[in-house]
Amino acid sequence: MTLLPRAAHFALLAVLDVALHARGRPVSSRELAKRYDLPPRRLESLLQALVRAGILKSLRGPSGGYELARERRRLTMGEIVRAALGVDDESAARPQAASLNAILDPMLQEIEAGIFEQLESVTLEELHFRALADGFGETSESGGHFEI
Repeated sequence: MTLLPRAAHFALLAVLDVALHARGRPVSSRELAKRYDLPPRRLESLLQALVRAGILKSLRGPSGGYELARERRRLTMGEIVRAALGVDDESAARPQAASLNAILDPMLQEIEAGIFEQLESVTLEELHFRALADGFGETSESGGHFEI
C-alpha cells in the first residue's frame, strides 16, 4: 500500500528516469511510457504539469523530449509530488460531509505536512545516486544537461 496517488508515483518515476537517461539527448514520452508501461495520454499531461512547474523542460522536434530544467540537487521529491498532485483528478472527488471534514481535515493536513516535510528533504540528486548505486541508468557522471 502506498499513500501517494499514482500520479505522484508516476511523476517521481518519470523525473528520476529523465535524470538517469537524458545525457546529451532528451528522453521522449514514448520511451518513458514503454519503459514503465504507463498510459501515454496520462503520462503526457503529467509531463506537461512538470514542465509548467519548472521541473522538466520540453524540447520539440523529431529528436525532442524532456530533460531536467534545473540541477538535480535543486529539485526535491516534495516539489515533484506537489506538481503531480495538481493534475490528480482523484483528489477533486472528495466527500462533502461537512461535519466529518471538520474532524478529518485538520488531522490529515497535519499528517500531509509531515509527509511533505520528509519529501522536501530528499533531492533528486540523492535519488539519482541511489539509482546508480543499484545499477540503474548510466554510470558515467557528466553532471547532467540543463540550461539556466
